Amino acid sequence: MSLAQSQSSNAVLVGAGDIANCDERQSELTARLLDKIPGTVFTVGDNAYSHGTMQEFIECYGLTWGHHRSRTRPAPGNHDYESPQAAPYFKYFGDNAGPAGRGFYSYDLGAWHVVSLNSNRNAKSWGAEEAWLRADLQANRSRCVAAYWHHPRFSSGNKYGDHAYMNALYKILFERGVSLLISGHDHIYERFAPQDPKGERDPHGVRQFVVGTGGARLYSISKVKANSEARNTAAHGVLKLTLHANRYEWEFVPVAGQSFHDRGTASCAVVAGDVRKQAARR
Repeated sequence: MSLAQSQSSNAVLVGAGDIANCDERQSELTARLLDKIPGTVFTVGDNAYSHGTMQEFIECYGLTWGHHRSRTRPAPGNHDYESPQAAPYFKYFGDNAGPAGRGFYSYDLGAWHVVSLNSNRNAKSWGAEEAWLRADLQANRSRCVAAYWHHPRFSSGNKYGDHAYMNALYKILFERGVSLLISGHDHIYERFAPQDPKGERDPHGVRQFVVGTGGARLYSISKVKANSEARNTAAHGVLKLTLHANRYEWEFVPVAGQSFHDRGTASCAVVAGDVRKQAARR
């Protein structure tokens, strides 16, 4: 398929993180949402609780979200790394998880470029990821780019909150004009306004979602962080993104019996380079 053909129609990216625990069957309900939503499924880590074993992937994840494994492009979480170097995660997802053992890769989806990253500092590939991300985004030809990883750079969740060590990768996303970042780890839903790496509102910044609502027990929020625009701690569900050529629509879709929704639309961030240089000169 040519680039023009791949950009000719809208695409859907849908998913969540913190998903399958055999002791808590909410992942069955979120999986039923995926049954009714076409498109590419993403995960933002902690796919199989509690230790990311192959048995847990088969019996917990496999019987719920695993029904959509062939269309899933995952990211690993800390519970996946409870097994040495997340070996069962890479074996279970195979080529859909990118190069074996690395945990970061990219793909094109409609008019968009999508980057799945590894936020686990104990991964053997941790040191090489920053250089790879710079090169990948430098080579990208798409105006609109989305990224996802497990540990949120910003979060109002009272369990974990911000992860400052992710700022180096966040800064690269900001510099290269990436529009969206999706994370999990805190078992909440939260949407931020576009921000720069310092957490200051910036219309050309990265809009981050925290979607740790895939099935694990939900957490709470204490102090709401600056630029948090929407949040919920009661509803499991998935984030559905409809990706247009120059903009995107988001919708949080809750499981049956829950009423919380969050939806909206925005234009893609302006491609980096010139905009960042102009801002620095002012």
